[in-house]
Amino acid sequence: MHYLVAVYCVQPVDSNLLKLLIPVAVCHALGHVTSNVSFAAVAVSFTHTIKALEPFFNAAASQFILGQQIPLTLWLSLAPVVLGVSMASLTELSFNWTGFISAMISNISFTYRSLYSKKAMTDMDSTNIYAYISIIALIVCIPPAVIIEGPQLLKHGFSDGIAKVGLTKFISDLFWVGMFYHLYNQLATNTLERVAPLTHAVGNVLKRVFVIGFSIVIFGNKISTQTGIGTAIAIAGVATYSYIKAKMEEEKRKGKAA
Repeated sequence: MHYLVAVYCVQPVDSNLLKLLIPVAVCHALGHVTSNVSFAAVAVSFTHTIKALEPFFNAAASQFILGQQIPLTLWLSLAPVVLGVSMASLTELSFNWTGFISAMISNISFTYRSLYSKKAMTDMDSTNIYAYISIIALIVCIPPAVIIEGPQLLKHGFSDGIAKVGLTKFISDLFWVGMFYHLYNQLATNTLERVAPLTHAVGNVLKRVFVIGFSIVIFGNKISTQTGIGTAIAIAGVATYSYIKAKMEEEKRKGKAA
């Protein structure tokens, strides 16, 4: 639904920019689809723990694809994130390969999306970029959605959902889920315009801390002791990265001022 909200693009797009945005939009769609597949297959907390690896993928893509040098100290600060996620995965009570692989594909897709969205922002502002990639992603998603899910959705999906919660709540929930999902993605894209892709990825990890916590409290997701320790280590790695990155930015500003 959030794709339908993003229809306010006003800046025209040329063929060169469109060639850049189409792969970004495909990754945007793939990332969201695989995220939801993972959410359906495993506990919400586990999916977000796996997606805490996003800064590592982002750093690797920034250095090895875009040629941007990532300092060794930042690489070292990401090591606890990888270690923590690995620990959490080994003993996760809801682990299965569908959920794990889907979350990893989502990481790769969103890494590509953020890097090349940032590149496109030299020619277009973030609001228009998000609008265009959302509309293109909608077009990409319609055929497989109709072919794969259409018959079951018409036969059981709507009727089962309405029977369970009632027509009013069913429509209301769809509306608010779509609205908040759209606002989250719009805010994330606007933030990406103002920070580096790697910093943006780390901010996403901090968001996951709250999601993991709420999922445990609200949904009662059970986690093992090792999963809890692994998640804490991953979060500590993100905090370490944030501190090192902030110090580097401060030193860079002081160097320019001098």
